[in-house]
Amino acid sequence: MRTGGPWAEYAGSSSGARDELPSRGGRTTDPAHVYRARRPLAPGNGQTGGVSDEALSGTGPGVRFTAADEEKTRGVRRMKTIATGLLAFATLVFALATWAESAGAGAWAGYVAAAAEAGMVGALADWFAVTALFRRPFGLPIPHTAIIPTKKDAFGRSLGDFVGENFLSGQVVRGRLAALGIARRLGEWLAAPGSAERVTKEASAALRGVLAVLRDDDVQAVVAEAVTRRAAATSVAEPAGRMLGKVVADGGHHGVVDLIAVRAHDWLAENHAEVVDRVTQKTPGWTPKFIDHQVGERVYKELMRFVTDIRDDQEHPARGAIDNFLADFATELQTDPETIARVERAKADLLARPEVQDLIASTWAAVRSLVMNAAEDEESELRRRIREGVRTFGARLATDAKLQAKVDGWLQDAAQYLVDTYRTEITSIISETVAGWDADDASRKIEANVGRDLQFIRINGTVVGALAGLVIHTAAVALGG
Repeated sequence: MRTGGPWAEYAGSSSGARDELPSRGGRTTDPAHVYRARRPLAPGNGQTGGVSDEALSGTGPGVRFTAADEEKTRGVRRMKTIATGLLAFATLVFALATWAESAGAGAWAGYVAAAAEAGMVGALADWFAVTALFRRPFGLPIPHTAIIPTKKDAFGRSLGDFVGENFLSGQVVRGRLAALGIARRLGEWLAAPGSAERVTKEASAALRGVLAVLRDDDVQAVVAEAVTRRAAATSVAEPAGRMLGKVVADGGHHGVVDLIAVRAHDWLAENHAEVVDRVTQKTPGWTPKFIDHQVGERVYKELMRFVTDIRDDQEHPARGAIDNFLADFATELQTDPETIARVERAKADLLARPEVQDLIASTWAAVRSLVMNAAEDEESELRRRIREGVRTFGARLATDAKLQAKVDGWLQDAAQYLVDTYRTEITSIISETVAGWDADDASRKIEANVGRDLQFIRINGTVVGALAGLVIHTAAVALGG
């Protein structure tokens, strides 16, 4: 059975006024105890269960009810006490004025009673309106009451749509960014003393962090696979043929031929006996040894003469033969299908060798070590160049209007792309967050923040109602008299 009535709102207590909801079965329903009112009775003791510390402190999921909200709730209670007291005063005045009028006190009692009565009506009407925002008055299922709890999800969607249309539109974002002058401000900050050092320090720390979390085995596998796949997909015969043809046409290979001729001459000069021995070992066994030695010496002298001539004579026929061979080979690499296929097969065989794969994979370890050391060393070339680059870029960005316009344009384009592409996802954060709130918790949160101002509606309703009642009674007396 329900207890109390419209006056339960205004009965008050020594600890402050109650919430707009009337009491139910002896359980209090003031804002600070909404959670408790929803908890079941503790078995055997008839007392309401307490709300959890997480719910009161806002550490649990859903609506966060903070200490500031608690303070605002106390302010709401104070304003409710004032509004309730004003209604109680109007009620007392009405009762006294009605008694005075019946006792023949005079016409003034009628005016006072009319004003007090209208003030009571206005106060009750506004109490109903304010209460209907947050809950059902008297707990009755009156249509269009408990608006916030029942329409919470719709409010969330409407708020999300409002934000998306009025704050996340491309035109609004571009205009706001243009007014900020981000590029100029960024340039001034980068050019300021110490900024380049700070940016370099943070960039180095970020780089070291990225390198630290990457697993060497994974990166090496990715690098090896990427290099191998790229090399396998790229034809090397034709580019190599074009490069070789250009080198031969420019005579760039002559230095290599000179080096080979010099090294061959020096080797023969240093290994005279070995060359002769190798030749004599190939002679028939029935020939005399002195003849074998003479043959070996003869071969050695001819080799020395041939190599010496190649070394000293730039027009030696052997050099011309080498030029012709290289030029023909360069042409075949570009035009001969068989030569191209052979080169590609050789490339595939080379890439498949474990030694090559290990070499490709090991490049990551070398690069990683090099970059880590450079990032840690404040005097390294890497950090020095980053600092200089940041300073230079900042100084130019701070003074170059064209560069500022270009950077601002990039930022505006990027921001517009983000809001145009992800506007629905961004605004859905609002609607989904509101949808995830408990209806009573959301109502309590909103009431704590706007309830104090809403109590002025009740106060104004009482005052305005009283004035309107006085005017209407005056007019009625004047017209009737």
